[in-house]
Amino acid sequence: GLLPHLNMESFGAIGTVLGCSAGIVVGGLVFAAYKLGLLYQLFHKTETKSPRHGGESVAEVLRAHGVKYVFTLVGGHISPILVACEKMGIRIVDTRHEATAVFAADAVARLSGTVGVAAVTAGPGLTNTVTAVKNAQMAESPLLLMGGAAGTLLQGRGALQDIDQMSLFKPLCKFCASIRTIREIVPTVRKALAIAQSGTPGPVFIEFPIDTLYPFHLVSKEFGVKNPPKGLMGTIVTWYLNNHLLNLFAGAWETRDVSPLPVDIPQATDDQVQKCIELVSRAKKPVILLGSQATLPPTPADDIRKALEDLGIPCFLGGMSRGMLGRDSPIHIRQNRRDALKDADLVLLAGTVCDFRLSYGRVLNRRSKIIAVNRDKTQLLKNSDMFWKPTVAIQGDAGSFLLRLSKGLKGHRCPEEWPQSLKAGDLTKENANRAKADEKTEHHLNPLKVLHCVDELMSEDSIIVADGGDFVGSAAYIMRPRGPLRWLDPGAFGTLGVGGGFALGAKLCRPESEVWIVYGDGSLGYSVAEYDTFTRHKTPVISVVGNDACWSQISREQVPILGSNVACGLAFTDYHIVADGYGGKGYLVGREDEDRLSDIIKQAQKESREGKAVLLNVMIGKTNFREGSISV
Repeated sequence: GLLPHLNMESFGAIGTVLGCSAGIVVGGLVFAAYKLGLLYQLFHKTETKSPRHGGESVAEVLRAHGVKYVFTLVGGHISPILVACEKMGIRIVDTRHEATAVFAADAVARLSGTVGVAAVTAGPGLTNTVTAVKNAQMAESPLLLMGGAAGTLLQGRGALQDIDQMSLFKPLCKFCASIRTIREIVPTVRKALAIAQSGTPGPVFIEFPIDTLYPFHLVSKEFGVKNPPKGLMGTIVTWYLNNHLLNLFAGAWETRDVSPLPVDIPQATDDQVQKCIELVSRAKKPVILLGSQATLPPTPADDIRKALEDLGIPCFLGGMSRGMLGRDSPIHIRQNRRDALKDADLVLLAGTVCDFRLSYGRVLNRRSKIIAVNRDKTQLLKNSDMFWKPTVAIQGDAGSFLLRLSKGLKGHRCPEEWPQSLKAGDLTKENANRAKADEKTEHHLNPLKVLHCVDELMSEDSIIVADGGDFVGSAAYIMRPRGPLRWLDPGAFGTLGVGGGFALGAKLCRPESEVWIVYGDGSLGYSVAEYDTFTRHKTPVISVVGNDACWSQISREQVPILGSNVACGLAFTDYHIVADGYGGKGYLVGREDEDRLSDIIKQAQKESREGKAVLLNVMIGKTNFREGSISV
């Protein structure tokens, strides 16, 4: 036989092989037990009689994080979340389109300093949100989107509304997770909310399979096999399903920490701030370009405003920073930005990006010292390899940087003749624009006159929502937010359709404020149905619709270049009647109403105070007034 020829080394080798094989088998069994939840179930029981459900866990975390609103369009997949949130005092606001729900959550995030939250059903409910989520990503809004999904064992098997939702949202969100057991809900939601606010804020997504949200007694009915296979296979299938169910609920209702996790916000170093102090102190013609990032928590907007006023440096405000300096600040410059940047010897980009809104950096003077501050490294250095070079590039929070810069420059102010000269240019151009408002258009009302009239009459606490192209572009140069966080536009993505959602979120956050939506007649079509939402949820906003029966911003270029107005024409539709039908109050405003335009606007304000959502359908003519992008 073979045994006489085997020496001790051979036996050792065989022993090693057998030992390794046994180790692999044992390791494989332990891993399988872990994946099946058998190890967890040894130490954590499943409460099969409990009436509780996963939606309650979601609501507990949201309440602990100060969430006041969840925006939704209802669906059976997510009903437990909505019901639990309402019971815990979180207001559920249902809209007529899922995109509106996300836009409303975006507005709440921008205005409240907390995470905006939306919940929608599986499949088409989620796909309807994609544009709004991408807009939030590019606008850097902290937002939690919760979506329903097919059951954990049915995903990929052709269940109702079952698609690969994770692949859809991974490119759009900072964090994506799919809940696999109920015990994961609390730590996953806490983690998502912290990530949404950390670093560069943005949207996060959590998928909730339907069996992670409903109570045990209902889910268990879905796991029963009516006609299981006979024999060993039937036994294995029945055991697997029963174990999956028990693992799904194991340890589900144990006490867990629901408090907020720390939020990580990047900050400039002391050396970087000191270098910037030295650069600014030597500048004779400095300019600050303030972007939306400057309004992010944790620095209060009023503190940033004081810091800017102490510095005395002329500022151009864009995006959410519009209104930061009030209506008539001597250092707020609104016109002739290109000329100012050409003359400036120092430019501070405080949360402003060198993308299309700054001609990719080409408008910056190459001889200028440039300080760039941005939380996002990619945005901080965008196009710096081609058209501009930062003297100092700081990956950090713009708001807190401005406070530290102002403190370090205490007693130093920008030479006053510089902002005074820029302000003089402002007045010259604005007087010229005002003169255009007094011109008669060939038909209907002059849109510039309408906008000037609204600007003069709107209340001091008004919030302006911009949703459109041509008419809204004019509004950006005419209407003046009275204070910080009183202007909402889509941001860099230039998305149409934000109006209804942004206004809904704004009115809920600031119920005492007038909320004005400036609509083009094209963009109104996306969210006019939300007048039903405004009525049902008692959010009486006011819309001013510039109705010129045209996609004018496109037509202006298409007709002279290509010789055709195809697809640009609309109709002078009775949008005011649509508002009436949804329970609001509509007014048709034409040239015959020109002399009483102020009275109509005041009547709209009165109706709004009395609880009616109002729509002013204003027939406007064509002007030759043209300006650039509304969002800087």
